[in-house]
Amino acid sequence: MNAQTSADFGDALAAQAAVRVQATSRGALLTGSLALLADSGHMLSDMGALGLAAFAAWIADRPATSKRTYGYYRAEILAALVNGATLLAVSGFILFEAWRRLAAPTPVFGLPMLGIAAGGLIVNLACLWVLHGERGESLNIRGAWLHVLSDTLGSVAAIAAAVLVWTLKWQWADPVASALIALLIIHSSWRLLAEAVSVLMESAPRGVNVDDVRQAMYAASGVLDVHDLHVWSITSGMDSLSAHVVVADDRSPHDALAELRKLLADRFGIDHVTLQIEPEGFADGKCGGHA
Repeated sequence: MNAQTSADFGDALAAQAAVRVQATSRGALLTGSLALLADSGHMLSDMGALGLAAFAAWIADRPATSKRTYGYYRAEILAALVNGATLLAVSGFILFEAWRRLAAPTPVFGLPMLGIAAGGLIVNLACLWVLHGERGESLNIRGAWLHVLSDTLGSVAAIAAAVLVWTLKWQWADPVASALIALLIIHSSWRLLAEAVSVLMESAPRGVNVDDVRQAMYAASGVLDVHDLHVWSITSGMDSLSAHVVVADDRSPHDALAELRKLLADRFGIDHVTLQIEPEGFADGKCGGHA
């Protein structure tokens, strides 16, 4: 997704979120529903998350500079980190309020709650459809998608609670539904946070086994040693590798480099590669830590 498309998505979805926040917050005050109140607060965080996602996608397209040699790709990861942390904070509030209301039940009006929640569900499904095809492109877009998904689940929970309150007078259904959806939000946001932190810590990308990479490089023609091997992600979908490779004296460094680059691209999907080709007995080949 390019910067302009992300910005268009962000503007459109943020505008929809603003309308939903206004309608749902009024509905929460009218019905006394925690599920609607929580949904309203969550959608308010969505407005900031979607705007942040669009801004991060825009700034990531800025060119590299002499100071930021990788450019601004990590802005997307930072946005995903903020989105995940916001989701956790919202979930904590929902759980606390649900516990408080279970201890001291608050009257809820089921029928108007049902109508408001059903309207929110329709809008959430439309937003999910817009973001569905793009969510795999980056953690940033995935974070925005998770926000909308949790909104959708919140609407489903609110509808179920509204039906129980309206038909069976089970007032406890409202805080229980809110607590359940908060747990689902925590599950989603925790995975998002874990992936964002993994990228920032420059861990090996998911799906790339560094030992397999090393063995494959060893198997290349004329390669005698591979050391100082590092594999990391700059941002979603952009993996990088650096290594020192000792090659036999009778092996052309040019040919070895070409073979290794092709191997890493074809087998592991790593195109951003920096390799230092060293001859046999090169002094630096015996220095430094091994990865």
